[in-house]
Amino acid sequence: MSINADKPHLWKADVIASVDLFNQWFMLFAPKAYRDSRAAATRQVEEGVRLTNDLTALTPDVLEKHPEVLQVLRMSTCPPLARDRLIGLAHASKNLVGVMEDKKLIPTRMPPAVLEENLARIADVISRMLDVDLFPWLATKSTPTDEERHRASTLVADRLCGTVSDPIIRNAQEKRQLAMIAEYLQTRGYRQQAHPAGQPLNQMEPGTFTFRMNVVVGT
Repeated sequence: MSINADKPHLWKADVIASVDLFNQWFMLFAPKAYRDSRAAATRQVEEGVRLTNDLTALTPDVLEKHPEVLQVLRMSTCPPLARDRLIGLAHASKNLVGVMEDKKLIPTRMPPAVLEENLARIADVISRMLDVDLFPWLATKSTPTDEERHRASTLVADRLCGTVSDPIIRNAQEKRQLAMIAEYLQTRGYRQQAHPAGQPLNQMEPGTFTFRMNVVVGT
């Protein structure tokens, strides 16, 4: 298998080829990766709108039962609130907000009274800052149509994807890279096979390859 690690005079051409390949991929497939993520985010937002009764029932009880809606609610304000900004405005527990968003759970060791107080402050800040231009039914105190809900959810989903657009593209790019490497190796007779954890690299079975392997280091 030809590898250019010992051929520095070829590196410049390799880099140019790699950049060109990425640019071609980005133009063709990055928009789709983003659109797919936005579609999933839109469904997440629509569910959050439903769980909060069209954003009219932002209560500590709702947040406790459905901690997964917090990230959606942060993106539903004007302006959208970064996690740390919400924590500061609500004087809320950083651990509470982190667990709610990252694990979609409520910390089990937080005393009920403290939890209630934190959730009440979070709900109050978000309720006061909801973007009425996105959710016009809040100003008119009317029941939104399905079209209004979907339109608002799509816009909030754009905000959600905007905050994680780089990871979305990076993850899609990683899939592309691994697929290309696998194809390159398989056409040369290699076989993908997981290597037992804890065994040194030099004990891999000849003719096999694997991805995301933990490497044993040190003594």
